[in-house]
Amino acid sequence: MTKEADDSVLRLRLRTIIFGTDTRAGRYFDIALIICIVLSVALVLLQTIGHVQVEYGEQIMMLEWFFTIIFTIEYALRLYCSAARLQYMRSFYGVVDLLSILPSYLELIFPGAHMALLIRVLRLFRIFRVLKLIRYLSEGNMLLRAMKLSGRKIFVFFFSISLLVMVLSTIMYAVEGPENGFTSIPQSMYWTIVTITTVGYGDITPHTALGQAIAALTMLLGYSIIAIPSGIVTAEIHQQMVHRRDLRRCPNCLKTGHDPEAHYCNRCGGELPEDI
Repeated sequence: MTKEADDSVLRLRLRTIIFGTDTRAGRYFDIALIICIVLSVALVLLQTIGHVQVEYGEQIMMLEWFFTIIFTIEYALRLYCSAARLQYMRSFYGVVDLLSILPSYLELIFPGAHMALLIRVLRLFRIFRVLKLIRYLSEGNMLLRAMKLSGRKIFVFFFSISLLVMVLSTIMYAVEGPENGFTSIPQSMYWTIVTITTVGYGDITPHTALGQAIAALTMLLGYSIIAIPSGIVTAEIHQQMVHRRDLRRCPNCLKTGHDPEAHYCNRCGGELPEDI
């Protein structure tokens, strides 16, 4: 067998293991990769804990470079055995694979780029590819379509809330004034948004009777309107579910409206096509 043939066989074998999950080796590879991803992200989280960083900083750095080298080798192997290298490099997961290893090398060149290491958390996105979750997220696609269809209504709602925030902020600035913490209209807008969303940090509070009355009205408005965007999206999701059921047509009796989980027609008992 020629050297080119050996190389082709090796690339095909690596492609089956790295990009596929049908073989035992491919499943073991995916399991090992998931473990490495989770552990490497856990290191990023531990690195931000002061006493842990002081006591185990050197060990964490060594482990981080261990995982970085592992992911670098994996990225190089993906490039080597990929059937379309350029397409893989420009794909979403190809970019995530590159970004997951790039910060560690950037810190060697630019010591001040320490915060760029937080980009390593992007490695969690790689689990979606390993587990092949995207192809099964039809419910997620339905939610995205519902949000897209409700975009105009949400925009109108957001614009109306923005006007309400502006009006209430101006009133609170005029009523309370700088002596009570409302030093400017933007500062009053911050208070209004925090109040109308029912978060209530309490760092700025009205002191006058009229200001407290306006604050109470703002809180009630917040409770009244907070369900509106949820209702808009819920209505669109319901429409998408109805549309999804209507797309499932029995090839035997042509009846529509079957549940997504149904395998057989509830009228004639004929086998239904796969869920849309």
